[in-house]
Amino acid sequence: MSEQFTGRHFLMIIAAFFAVIIGVNVTMAMYANRSWTGFVVRNSYVAGLEFNRKAREYREQMALGWHTGLEGGDGTLRFAIADRDGRPVKLKTGSATFRRPVSDAQDTTLALAPDADGALTAPFALADGVWIVEIEADAGRQLPWRETHRIVVKNGAFE
Repeated sequence: MSEQFTGRHFLMIIAAFFAVIIGVNVTMAMYANRSWTGFVVRNSYVAGLEFNRKAREYREQMALGWHTGLEGGDGTLRFAIADRDGRPVKLKTGSATFRRPVSDAQDTTLALAPDADGALTAPFALADGVWIVEIEADAGRQLPWRETHRIVVKNGAFE
């Protein structure tokens, strides 16, 4: 006894097809709602002006010919600057802001304090993975020293 394909079967197949499509769309919408919003900037005009100002400050900073060193390991972050002749630049205070490239859930900012050599240090403990670190340091100039690094942390140390 073979069953014949009827209009009722066709309707059930179409309904199942659309149920799967709707289910997938609802699932993807829930994942998208719980992840990164994609929001970058409130006012693109102001952000453009900020970009131009930061680019000018960066060019002025690079004209100094100073060199920096950023190290992380054994639970300590260390940031140092040397002038164009290799002499250490005494740093007063600073901060290091760590961000994940696609999420703000683990963002953290460390206050950096000067050590005996004039470098800035702070205790740190970051989860393994890729981080973007933004350094801001008072080097005795009118504007703070600013730089950004993309780092990889593995077993509590920078690679």
